[in-house]
Amino acid sequence: MFDPEQVTTVTFDSYGTLVDVDAAERALAERVENPEPVSKLWRARSLEYTFVANHVDAYQPFYEMNRDALQYALTANDADISERERDEILAVYHELDVFDDVRDGIRRLRDGGYDCYVVSNGNPEMLDSMVEHADIGDLLADTISADEIGTFKPDAELYRHAAGRVGTPIQAIAHVAAGWFDVQGAKHAGMQGVWANRKGKSWEPFGDEPDLTVETFHELAEELDV
Repeated sequence: MFDPEQVTTVTFDSYGTLVDVDAAERALAERVENPEPVSKLWRARSLEYTFVANHVDAYQPFYEMNRDALQYALTANDADISERERDEILAVYHELDVFDDVRDGIRRLRDGGYDCYVVSNGNPEMLDSMVEHADIGDLLADTISADEIGTFKPDAELYRHAAGRVGTPIQAIAHVAAGWFDVQGAKHAGMQGVWANRKGKSWEPFGDEPDLTVETFHELAEELDV
């Protein structure tokens, strides 16, 4: 159950939460005849690689994970494109469109007294370009990358590292994410988990429920009475 009285800090995931990764499928469509299965496999493998990396000590920056996952998806679907074209598709991650509610929603939270951070699997270069392209740098206190400790979500170590970095008791942090595994990871580590359900999906039957579900950041601001 969401407890707004405890919250002093809000952290946000990046991809799918602040910015729309569907642009990557559009980039694929310009170069691949049947982009949908490639896009789905790319996203799934990218996450799977991070999950496995946490357990076999095979960390590499997320951009490289994403590149390897894209190459696998292209090969598995017999999509024969050049390395240069693959890298052009990957480059879309540096200029993804921000969701309409993000800037005004984060401003409401910040103006209401809440420190706002990004906690992401993305490596620092990816996060820098995302923040710049989304034009939210003036609203965030900082970005925190998995690269800092070489551990991906949903490992509790990353959320605990984030709490230490921001200097806030972990139970006073509300973590907002579109990914179900990210919400559950944050809750397991001791944060309050807020699911940004932007696409009207059903929650997973596995694991804990979110403490709060919102469609936009404005709904979170209303829950926090700002």
